[in-house]
Amino acid sequence: METMVDDIGVVVVEALRAASYKESTIGNYQKSIRWLAVLAQKDDGRYTPALGAEFASMTTSPRTGRFSVQCRFDYGRLVSVFDSYVATGRVSLVKGTRSAGIVVPQSAAFVALADAWSDEVERRGLAVSTRSAYGRAAREYLLFLEASGITSWEEADGTTMFGYLESLLDRWAPSAMWSAVTNFRPFLTFTRRQDLLDALTMARIRRWYQLVPELAERDELLVVRACTGSDVPARDAAITLLALVTGLRACDLIALRLKDIDWRGSTLGIVQQKTGNPLTLPLPAVVLGKLAEYVLGDRPHSNIPNVFLRSLAPHLALADHASISAITRRTFRAAGVTQTKVGTRKLRHHAATKLLRAGMPLPTISAILGHSSPDSTNVYLGEDTEQMRACVHPMPAGTA
Repeated sequence: METMVDDIGVVVVEALRAASYKESTIGNYQKSIRWLAVLAQKDDGRYTPALGAEFASMTTSPRTGRFSVQCRFDYGRLVSVFDSYVATGRVSLVKGTRSAGIVVPQSAAFVALADAWSDEVERRGLAVSTRSAYGRAAREYLLFLEASGITSWEEADGTTMFGYLESLLDRWAPSAMWSAVTNFRPFLTFTRRQDLLDALTMARIRRWYQLVPELAERDELLVVRACTGSDVPARDAAITLLALVTGLRACDLIALRLKDIDWRGSTLGIVQQKTGNPLTLPLPAVVLGKLAEYVLGDRPHSNIPNVFLRSLAPHLALADHASISAITRRTFRAAGVTQTKVGTRKLRHHAATKLLRAGMPLPTISAILGHSSPDSTNVYLGEDTEQMRACVHPMPAGTA
């Protein structure tokens, strides 16, 4: 059995290609293998689990020289595959849920703190997507502390907060930093570290408010035509039509199960991931037909209950909202709509605006979109100038 990094790397890449992994994913593996080979030069290029553990602990990006969560994930993933090969003589690419690849802190104190926070958000009964976001934000800060040489929670001070927020700029746009802070703040509140909360407040991360323009009628027609024709795969068409017609959130599209669809009644019934509220929606014939086309003809054979699966092996449920965004962008390009930046947020806004213009009351729209509060729907009035004018009383005659 091969024990040299280069030799094991060849076996791993061959296994990835045999399993139909995307070339972009294989390229990430190959990049990690090259860096592992550089580290292995001190051992004459030979791989051992000890070398793998050292490699997995390397958290600094060779490109930026700064802490990188992506490096830690990529390196840890590669080491797991290498270790399985050394132990069994076979390359194991078995994946469970996405959480199986989560990188966690190493120090006992941080592991205990992360576990306590996980138990707390579970106890609160928060939605799965919210628990995931809260847990990820806490872990990333703890990983940042470890990369800075801090392994005790008491050693963390306000200066680390500014360094952590700066490290996020490698992956978060300034306009999205508010989301990162929002997901992180509850963890600091849980730990009762008022000094860290004060430092977070001093960073003055502000929320960006931006009205999302409605999708042009011509663009909507082009997308629907592409989805009902043969230009778009059935899975991508079904996802795009569901988002366009129902305004479902990306997390709810990902979590949609086969048993949630009432084929005879032409409805779907879910419990929303964000709010935990039940929601039943009618399915137009065109949407139901495209769903049936995917489930009966294109969906890979799998025991996974989710409706939508990866089209390439391993055939798991879609990972996150980025998967849905990529699918909708690809669908819009196939329809010839290239000048519009699209995602489920825009399609959700578009669905709400059409309901508003059809004269649907705001509480009803709120129920259809699954808002936790009817007041959340008021934002859509900002795009419908005709409705806004209807709310304004005419000026009395003779007034200036």
